[in-house]
Amino acid sequence: MPQVTDPTGPGPTTVDRGALTLLSPISGVVVPLDEVPDPAFAQRLAGDGVSIDPLSDLVVAPCDALVRLVHRAGHAVTIEASGLEIVLHVGLDTVALGGEGFHPLVKSGDTVRAGDPLLRFDIDLVARRARSLLTEMVITNMDVVSALRPRSGRVVGGRDVVLEVSLHDQHTAAAPAGNQAGEPASVDVVRSAPIIVAAETGLHARPAAVIAATARRFTADVRLVKDGREANARSVVSIMALEVGGGDTVSIVTRGHDAPAALAAIAEKLATNLDAASGAAPTPSAPAARPTAPSSDVPRPVRADGALVGVPASPGIAVGQVFRLRQDDVVLEEKGGEPAQEQRALDAAIAGARGQLESLQQRLTKEADANRAAIFAAHQELLEDPEVLERAATQIRAGASAPFAWQQAYTSQAERLVALANPVLAGRATDLRDIGRRVLHLLVGRAEASLDVPPESILVAEELTPSDTASLDRTRVRGLCTTMGSATSHVAILARGLGIPAIAGTDPRVLDLTPGTRVIIDGDHGTLKPSPTAEEEAAAVERQQSDERRRHTELSAAAEPATTRDGQRVEVVANIGGEREAARVPEVGGEGVGLLRTEFLFMERRTAPNEDEQAKAYEAIARALGPDRILVIRTLDVGGDKPIPYLDLPAEENPFLGERGVRLTLARPELFRAQVRAILRASPAGKVAMMFPMIAMLSEWRAARELVERERAALGVPPIPVGIMVETAAAALIAERFAREADFFSIGTNDLTQYTLAMDRSNARLAPQVDTLHPAVLRLIERTVAGAHQHKRWVGICGALAGDPNAIPVLLGLGVNELSADVPLVPAVKARIRALSMAECRATALEALDAADGAEVRAIVARRHG
Repeated sequence: MPQVTDPTGPGPTTVDRGALTLLSPISGVVVPLDEVPDPAFAQRLAGDGVSIDPLSDLVVAPCDALVRLVHRAGHAVTIEASGLEIVLHVGLDTVALGGEGFHPLVKSGDTVRAGDPLLRFDIDLVARRARSLLTEMVITNMDVVSALRPRSGRVVGGRDVVLEVSLHDQHTAAAPAGNQAGEPASVDVVRSAPIIVAAETGLHARPAAVIAATARRFTADVRLVKDGREANARSVVSIMALEVGGGDTVSIVTRGHDAPAALAAIAEKLATNLDAASGAAPTPSAPAARPTAPSSDVPRPVRADGALVGVPASPGIAVGQVFRLRQDDVVLEEKGGEPAQEQRALDAAIAGARGQLESLQQRLTKEADANRAAIFAAHQELLEDPEVLERAATQIRAGASAPFAWQQAYTSQAERLVALANPVLAGRATDLRDIGRRVLHLLVGRAEASLDVPPESILVAEELTPSDTASLDRTRVRGLCTTMGSATSHVAILARGLGIPAIAGTDPRVLDLTPGTRVIIDGDHGTLKPSPTAEEEAAAVERQQSDERRRHTELSAAAEPATTRDGQRVEVVANIGGEREAARVPEVGGEGVGLLRTEFLFMERRTAPNEDEQAKAYEAIARALGPDRILVIRTLDVGGDKPIPYLDLPAEENPFLGERGVRLTLARPELFRAQVRAILRASPAGKVAMMFPMIAMLSEWRAARELVERERAALGVPPIPVGIMVETAAAALIAERFAREADFFSIGTNDLTQYTLAMDRSNARLAPQVDTLHPAVLRLIERTVAGAHQHKRWVGICGALAGDPNAIPVLLGLGVNELSADVPLVPAVKARIRALSMAECRATALEALDAADGAEVRAIVARRHG
């Protein structure tokens, strides 16, 4: 991500909300493209952009980008940034120099930052022997651009902005007009005889632009084929990537109703010396520009000490070495079920992967990390590769399982790419494997084999799933760091459950750290410091030892009740996600479980668990806790940030406001019924209660409660407490009305906060503002407690707020009866409660409700309670 550390150095490039700001690639005077004496540029055949009359001999990157192609004559470089293909072309007719006078400084596949040198040239030699020194910067895929705003006057390369680009809201290239799904079988497919390319210097930028402009005049899909490789004739970059030289032989394949005419037109151009200045110029087809307002987003600041900044996710500090989590292949069943069902499962997984990639690309674009945003834009293109999709569909029709068919399809295509001589295209094999594994893991989850993690590892990844952490060796992993997520995201929950420091929403540059690099991760302050000094490591170790002594003291007293100094008892229970954590609850002094996340039974698999499987799991957890500890089981909470491929959820523009939680289970009564019956069947094994997530309306509560009563009567089991999670403002504001019917409330502060503040808690850029101690959230908690106590119902907190030392005095003062924290935090929560006075807590809560923001609430707590 580009940052500004020196006001006299290169300026930043901005990629944000569909906008890209490009610096001048060379020092000189801006010349409008209309005035360039070459029809390929003046008539926008190669694309649109600017030209510069150079005053220097160095071409630099106009933005953070991936180098797609360095022309073999050295006079042109193609880069890719934020989904744009940008050609930097020095001089006119310079390809005829055959590389003389040009010295490329990068190679295909390199990543560059704004201002990095790309090529140097002998300005005197080129001026004498070329038609012109005018240097062009053009965007070849103008179909994704909504507006261009070029600058004028004199510019300095790598410093001055020369072009602002606005992109369409969804800048995905249009599918080729021909050969589309559902096209009639009678569509013409025409193949040419071999054609010798007449352009003396081959299909470089200008001839490729003429070919592409000609192809765009037709609806047919046009492909150029050379030595078994093919290129989309509508794409200048694709044509150049074929590396066609003068005198080489190519053939044309066209599909569509006007295929014969398209073939004839392209063949005519290939047989013409397109290097000649008199070559005919087809009509350009770039879309008209529409002005849009520039974006105002600003990249995050840089820490002076070099630390990479994230959001605190799990407390603690650790010293270790970077271990970059890699994706591993899984072992699959070859035989599939009914083909239509297998195909639906694959389609759902692809849709889920597409959503992940779009979210990742948007966030990286907002973070001004154009390199990685462009990479994930390319991944979305690979996800739609028709050859991969058709190969998978063919295998499914032949009886293969969806995971097996998909794995075979993407790996075989990747192997084809590896064999290519062009390093950029061969590099796409890695991208294809990455997106292939992303879909595969959505289909079946990762294999349960242990990760081979070296000792003293700080695990670094884009994101982590429950399967990523299930087999982590706690003796080897000292910390977790992800570029996705926030303080209330699932990686934070996982880290707190493991009792190790973690940060989320971290600066994406953490992914560039070399494996084995020594780092200090600080989960209290949300930082990761690469290459610390010996003094910094020693200070971190001292903090670790101090924290360990405190934890030992808290654990030794964990079995004692959590009673305030003035005699008020508060129940402290745990949040868990399976039987293994349940066994730890008594060890840490937990008085039960305030939240059992049942999603662990439903995720990372191909079909839903049946009633018997669920009942067995719930019963085992209840028995692990014993007869006197409460077990509150939350019914399935998926959708939004927790999709399940086999449920075939429809795509939603905003899944967090769509079909999730109880809305989803009510819409799938057989799924809901099986889980409710399983919970009821397990209830005699312990002190079991049930609660429903994402309740917003009384009608939802009543429908769910009626199903419970109906199944309870059918099973003949005694009644159990049934309550609701308060995660929406709607539920909090009419809590008194719900309290007339529900047995208890459990406030999910993570979701309650994001819905109250209208901020996505998985958005790393907003993460510092998604503050669960915001006074608006506290007022909703106050309202919920008041409504519940009016009818003598108890209220618990099961979100991350329950384990926050700064929040505990406020929550107690608001009248909360139960705190449900992550297992390792239970002793610390109990110790914090014992140090408090309820009278003081009430005064603290009263003052906190009138605070301006969460920071002021923390200041109040610090002043009153230390």
